[in-house]
Amino acid sequence: MRFVRKRHPRIGVYLCHCGHNIAGVIDMKVVREYVEKLPLVVVCREHKYICSDLGQSIIARDIKEYNLERVVVASCSPRLHEIVFREVLELSDMNPNLFEMVNIREQCSWVHSNDSEKATEKAIDLIRA
Repeated sequence: MRFVRKRHPRIGVYLCHCGHNIAGVIDMKVVREYVEKLPLVVVCREHKYICSDLGQSIIARDIKEYNLERVVVASCSPRLHEIVFREVLELSDMNPNLFEMVNIREQCSWVHSNDSEKATEKAIDLIRA
């Protein structure tokens, strides 16, 4: 297993559309453009279903290609897919505890389904945290 260097970590952020559950409310382009400018973020990608086999392979490839030391997935509830993403990290020779999942479906798009701007702002706030 790779060890984390004693400098600023290299972070990959993955934004899931969850079909239209998330992207139908949250402006994912605005979120991506904001996240790409955050310090330490070296790659930020959107995907329709990041939990899919293709989405998982994108994360695994990026871990190696960008030498990622942290992974953040902004999607649905961790209850559904957290174990899937931790396994991706482990199979990529990365400590699965260096993973964070942000629930932007239930906490943003569902509770603010009538206010896209508020849902988008909240998603950015949660991911940034």
